[in-house]
Amino acid sequence: MPKAPVVSAGVLAWRRGASGPEFLLVHPGGPYWAKKDAQGWSIPKGLVDPGEDGWTAARREFREELGLEIDGEGEPLAPATSSGKTVHAWLVEADLDVSAIASNTFEVEWPPRSGRRQAFPEVDRAAWFDADTALVKIHAGQRPILAEALRRLASGPAQS
Repeated sequence: MPKAPVVSAGVLAWRRGASGPEFLLVHPGGPYWAKKDAQGWSIPKGLVDPGEDGWTAARREFREELGLEIDGEGEPLAPATSSGKTVHAWLVEADLDVSAIASNTFEVEWPPRSGRRQAFPEVDRAAWFDADTALVKIHAGQRPILAEALRRLASGPAQS
């Protein structure tokens, strides 16, 4: 029996900046990502539960990873493949203060083979980035999501 595809859903929040749109990205917590910066950031996202609507999952993951609610309706973007998952994303205009996020946690054996389990935040920081910086920071598999958002913002009424 074929394995079901892994599907994630997330929010690509954007706000109007002085020199163009800025995008909200999150940095994964834990020891494996501690020193990774370029291509180490992501949109807030997570797995879609069986039978769950993607937009509902995206908002839930946003809340779990940042401790913030995302308001408004999301504009669906084309899915992308990232780390073997299909990532569905919604573009939402939002100007949120991410200076003090409250992320859920996960446990992992750390250090490896030590027998000790430690808890780490799923997201250790969040920040707004201009488009050029966001394209460097975002995970390569999610870059098409950001590129599509940039095309839409450049051509749509949202930037008028």
